[in-house]
Amino acid sequence: MTGDPDLTPERRAADVEALTSGDVDVVVVGGGVTGAGVALDAAARGLSVALLERTDLAAGTSRWSSKLVHGGLRYLAHGGIGLARESARERAVLMRSTAPHLVRALPFLVPDAAGRDVSAVGALGGRLGDAVRTSVRGGRGSLPGTRRVGPAEVARLTPAVRPGRGGAVFWDGQLADDARLVVALARTAAAHGARVLTGARVVAVDGGEVHADVDGAALTLRAGAVVNATGVWAQALAPGIRLAPSRGSHVVVRAERLGDPLAALTVPLPGSRSRYVFALPQPDGPVYLGLTDEPVPGPVPDDDPVPSDAEVRQLLDTVNRVLAVPLTHDDVVGAYAGLRPLVLPESAGTGPGGATADLSRRHLLRWDGPVLSVVGGKLTTYRAMAAEAVDAVVARLGRGARRSPTARLPLVGAASRAELAAVAAPARLVARYGTEAPRVADLGPDPVVAGRPETVGELRFGAVAEGARTVADLLDRRVRLGLVPADRERALGAAEAVLGEA
Repeated sequence: MTGDPDLTPERRAADVEALTSGDVDVVVVGGGVTGAGVALDAAARGLSVALLERTDLAAGTSRWSSKLVHGGLRYLAHGGIGLARESARERAVLMRSTAPHLVRALPFLVPDAAGRDVSAVGALGGRLGDAVRTSVRGGRGSLPGTRRVGPAEVARLTPAVRPGRGGAVFWDGQLADDARLVVALARTAAAHGARVLTGARVVAVDGGEVHADVDGAALTLRAGAVVNATGVWAQALAPGIRLAPSRGSHVVVRAERLGDPLAALTVPLPGSRSRYVFALPQPDGPVYLGLTDEPVPGPVPDDDPVPSDAEVRQLLDTVNRVLAVPLTHDDVVGAYAGLRPLVLPESAGTGPGGATADLSRRHLLRWDGPVLSVVGGKLTTYRAMAAEAVDAVVARLGRGARRSPTARLPLVGAASRAELAAVAAPARLVARYGTEAPRVADLGPDPVVAGRPETVGELRFGAVAEGARTVADLLDRRVRLGLVPADRERALGAAEAVLGEA
């Protein structure tokens, strides 16, 4: 770490002042995982960087994922060996080098209760994934291998599954929180000199001039290059890009309703052998059931997407196929959805439904004048996307280091597993803040909501060090109480009080 990572109110004011009278090499538009990754990569190569985000870090798609760092088993089912290898490589980078404090190994159980042929296919896919993992740098030994398990192990890992049968277990990576990864990226970029501004809406790019609205005031700055990392909203700056967004939805249930599972329950959608519904246990208690893949026609709204009733039914019905006691709508305590920015290649059809088979899970890089759009891909491979984008920026500008250093650049809070185990703070905080956990603990141990693990210290840390400026910033992104509306309602007073202290 080369400098102070804290996104304090004072720093924000100084950054706004500096940008009113100075040029930068790169303006990054969008504060999701891709934009934050680009800002870090560019700053780490010695370029001057401004990251402009209209709302807050991880305010869009990046906080609505399944919270997985996965090795791309679905791509193997479609012959996408290259995509699977890239995913496995980037998973190893996160788990071993850049963010070991934020990623844990998670077992996935495919129960025989879904059909013996289903668990056999799951075991085969897991072994193929193991082979891909061991073929990439850092992959060997990063996760346990796939194996068959008996009825007793199924009952231990997923107590809610119908008893008496075994299953197959494979392993993948799980984030403590996707929004926390984005915040860590942005703060690490700030430590390398990037100016990170939330509440900064870019309204136009005119040649090398970027026009933005910052808290109601106009800001114009000149940039050598503009990176458009706005995901499903990319067409606002690059109208020629063709996107076909899809909605991925999840529902939230209390962990005790599923017997406090230790593994992710994995059940195929009826009629499919490559799409699954997962019941994903979270370190803080809830279980997320996901995910769907529904096309989203028409203009993309600014408001957060909402799961449809049909998607909720599909998720519950699929998981219920293997449960001893089915879930009902009364068990759903929250729901969320995100929009995937799927890219249509130039060869895609134009008629209704004609382009579906051509949807790309790869990312797209495209220049439109001084604007480089980077769109598509997925959370796991954000770093590779960012490195490729900054390679293009460096080539265009003729300055900056030619090779990305980010595969070996630890994010703020990162340390080896041994060092993390020795941090003098509660294990839950270490899993979310790494070596910064003692700072968070010292800010207050009291729970924000009775019966929940989030602390007032976490809210205070969000306000004084992580750039949170509103109740939504705190409750919906720095901690994730907002995923359960009833818990969020009970936390409003604490969040308002913390903001009043700042």
